[in-house]
Amino acid sequence: MEKQNEGSDCLLRKKDAALFAWPWENLGNYKYLLYGPFLAKVIYSMYWKENMEEDIWCLHILILCALRGLVHQLWSTYSNMLYLVRTRRVSQEGIGFEQIDNEWHWDNFLILQAIVGSFAYLNFPSLANLPVWDVRGFISCLILHIGISEPLYYWIHRILHSPHLFPLYHWHHHESKITHPFTAGNATFLEHLLLCVVVGIPTLGTAFIGYGSISVMYSYILAFDFLRCLGHSNVEIFPHSFYQHVPLLRYIIYCPTYHSLHHQDMKTNFCLFMPLYDLLGNTLNTASWNLQKEISSRTSTDERAPDFVFLVHIVDIMASMHTPFLFRSFSSVPFSTRLFLLPIWPFAFLIVLSMWLKSKVLLISSYNIRGRLNQSWVVPRAGFQYFLPFAAEGINNLIEEAILRADRLGVKVISLAALNKNEALNGGGTLFVNKHPNLKVRVVHGNTLTAAVILNEIPRDVNEVFLTGATSKLGRAIALYLARRRVRVLMLTQSTERFMKIQREAPADCQKFLVQVSKYQGAKQCKTWILGKWATPREQSWAPSGTHFYQFVVPPVIPFRRDSTYGKLAAMRLPKDVTGLGTCEYTMGRGVVHACHAGGLVHHLEGWTHHEVGAIDVDQIDVVWEAALKHGLKPLYNSR
Repeated sequence: MEKQNEGSDCLLRKKDAALFAWPWENLGNYKYLLYGPFLAKVIYSMYWKENMEEDIWCLHILILCALRGLVHQLWSTYSNMLYLVRTRRVSQEGIGFEQIDNEWHWDNFLILQAIVGSFAYLNFPSLANLPVWDVRGFISCLILHIGISEPLYYWIHRILHSPHLFPLYHWHHHESKITHPFTAGNATFLEHLLLCVVVGIPTLGTAFIGYGSISVMYSYILAFDFLRCLGHSNVEIFPHSFYQHVPLLRYIIYCPTYHSLHHQDMKTNFCLFMPLYDLLGNTLNTASWNLQKEISSRTSTDERAPDFVFLVHIVDIMASMHTPFLFRSFSSVPFSTRLFLLPIWPFAFLIVLSMWLKSKVLLISSYNIRGRLNQSWVVPRAGFQYFLPFAAEGINNLIEEAILRADRLGVKVISLAALNKNEALNGGGTLFVNKHPNLKVRVVHGNTLTAAVILNEIPRDVNEVFLTGATSKLGRAIALYLARRRVRVLMLTQSTERFMKIQREAPADCQKFLVQVSKYQGAKQCKTWILGKWATPREQSWAPSGTHFYQFVVPPVIPFRRDSTYGKLAAMRLPKDVTGLGTCEYTMGRGVVHACHAGGLVHHLEGWTHHEVGAIDVDQIDVVWEAALKHGLKPLYNSR
């Protein structure tokens, strides 16, 4: 499709143009303090005045701003529910971190319109005494919108696309290549001043002719935001029959496909909500309705199958809210407990419990690399549920269903995350491979690369380590690998039998480097600890000062020792050519994934045809490590 070259030269795009920046831009999140005077006036009127009729407008402004924010948030939630809307997304590309950052302060316009509204109330006090209802107001408001606001916006929009103004202002809005409800509010200060006029004409105009009412104010403004979010949602919600049975509707109300085309071909589809004005202005994209029919008619059989799937689970209740369909901005940064999550925690807990009754594996995020589509699916179970004996069968059934679904879709590799590959649960994935020997999808646990990442973080001059979780899949591989390097490994285990079994796997001349210890006290002289199981403050206290704690335990241990250092969970940075990635993986940084995720990705990129389940093949650790580096994945820390 032909694209307009307006402002394509970045050198022509300026952020120092008059009225480009927002006056409170430097305040960051402290900008919300600008609502303080409204709140203070409401509180003062409620408690220190006989009645608050004079200041009721402040309350209306606050309520409207809250409701408008909620409208945008609900649309954001809906458009990011990939498991519901994936077949009807106009653009199948994901939204990356750059666009999310660009739209971070999408709600600036709410503050602006609150301030403009306060000026209107202060200059026209009669606005504070509007009736609750007047049916004539709805009719006049609609007439003013169709007759004045729609054509006014259309021509303002076209002028903003002119060669002079686009590089100064409107390019900022069009930096968002994939539309999202927050894209609707992402524009310059000047553009939103002009939008205040567009919104103000029907609302204030209706009031000035004597037909104004509170219900008109609320209804029009909320409907305005609703339709703006609809157009930017990137999800086609209208069935084609909606326009086919009543063709006139094509020119009365736009659809998400219609406006998404404007972000691809910026010479067409300029209207606010009514394509009639594009028809009159000869700027209507003739492909709009055919594309709308194609998208709205898609079924699950038409969607592109992913090439690689990373199967995760909910870590805990708080982390369950770290998802794009709840708070997009929050999920785009590494997870940490935030105060604003606390009031929502009880609701999240109830939802997690309700999913226990009936639920299925859900698609939550995706990204692309070298033409391959990679997705993350989530098993709707929290970490604590994996340790309930009566829940094991149900969890395994969900994992099995996900593997079989991936097999039907043609997925090449599915990688099991964290507790989904727990040895006690399913033998690190062997249960599914043995039960379904004809699987075309490769099932991997990715722990070979996890072991490689941990081992490559340990300095080459280290000659002794203390290892907990020594008999686990990862612990065993790390112990055997280090023993081959002639590193003395103090293995914490109470089971002499299991220790002896691992020791016998080592070459004869390396067995002496594996030493069993039964208590943490046995490592009080060792300064390199590798934690494969949770360590309490008392247990950590046995480490000498200056100890470095490596770890592969989920969730990671709490760093209690101030005289020691703590490594993070094994992870790798994705290659630079990844696109559409806009969410952080738990506590990982942007563009960083857990090593088992990276291990599954490498398995796919290499085209390996074997399953990677059960015990880790120590001989493959270096092979997988070199393959990861070859494909552009980078370690966060590397001692070599």
